[in-house]
Amino acid sequence: MTLLAGQAERERLHATFEALCRIPSPTGDERGVADWITRELTGLGLAVEEDDAGASIGSSAGNLLAAIPGSGSRALLLCAHMDTVPLTAPVDPVRLDSGWENANEGILGADNKAAVAAIIELARMLATASPRPEIGVELLFTVAEETGLNGAKQFDVHRLRSDFGYVLDHASPLGEIITASPTHMRIDAEIRGRAAHAGVQPEEGVNAIVAAAHAIAKMPQGRFDDETTANVGTVSGGTATNVVADRCSISAEVRAVEQEQVDRYVTAAIDALEDAADTAGCDLDLHLQQMFTGYRLGPREHSVALAGRALRSLGYEPRFRSSGGGADANALRLNGFPCTNLANGTERAHQRTERVSFAALEGNLDLVLALVVEAGEEAA
Repeated sequence: MTLLAGQAERERLHATFEALCRIPSPTGDERGVADWITRELTGLGLAVEEDDAGASIGSSAGNLLAAIPGSGSRALLLCAHMDTVPLTAPVDPVRLDSGWENANEGILGADNKAAVAAIIELARMLATASPRPEIGVELLFTVAEETGLNGAKQFDVHRLRSDFGYVLDHASPLGEIITASPTHMRIDAEIRGRAAHAGVQPEEGVNAIVAAAHAIAKMPQGRFDDETTANVGTVSGGTATNVVADRCSISAEVRAVEQEQVDRYVTAAIDALEDAADTAGCDLDLHLQQMFTGYRLGPREHSVALAGRALRSLGYEPRFRSSGGGADANALRLNGFPCTNLANGTERAHQRTERVSFAALEGNLDLVLALVVEAGEEAA
């Protein structure tokens, strides 16, 4: 079966993308986008189910799941997240230099609404297709991805009929298949010293900020190899310049595909914190949290090979890459569902200059159509 988007479908895709971007949906406030998606899909005659993930993770909406039946018994999952990073300015999407940008100094929301728009347009095309494709398509729209894949972590993969699926959530050129993604460990530390008047009795105090500074100087930071990074992200403490600071908090992270590297650099960070606290005579509270679990896929993995065929059918030569970021694919795989993350062509994600070219936005639609065709031919 051939599925091709014509000019009318492409223009409708752009209108959908603009409408989605105009609905604010920072993590925790996805209700407006969830309701918009639900109205669009139910208008196509599709049943949309919303789970209770929102209540457990502090979001105003849950994950949305809908299904488009095929003529056969097999199904394919396509997934995108509804939330964005926090807004620094209202989103006013404008067409500029063959792409979409925010007219204001802030994110556009192409991460991940470029993928959401493509999946919705796919649903419109499949809902009216005759005959139906051989393979069915399940549509999953998640919440709270940006703060640790929390919606996908809460999603019950046993609800799915699909054998495998794809997430379109890597801000890199179309044609890339993410075959390795890291384990992400977060390290939160509070160093507790002793307060004193800085001008009268400074020798009575124990400065937690100074201890934190010594720790940070020895903590691993930066890139260690192609698949391993560490960073100190936030530091806060103290109350006034005339008070020896008795509290200082540090938040840091380690990301690595190989578990050996995760353990190595997390241990180095903890050692630096403990040594600095002990030397200064401070107490230390540590909290470690695994934000998501990494994976590595081979080029012969079923979903990887199928994506490669779909990309080649569109004229792309597939490129396999390791990413330093996580996506809902990490959480779904950890929960037992085979899933692969694909590049969506967006640019400068999370930045105030975020954009997506017209070619990339339309390329996402072409890609999801090609995935359905390739999966259908395989299932036939």
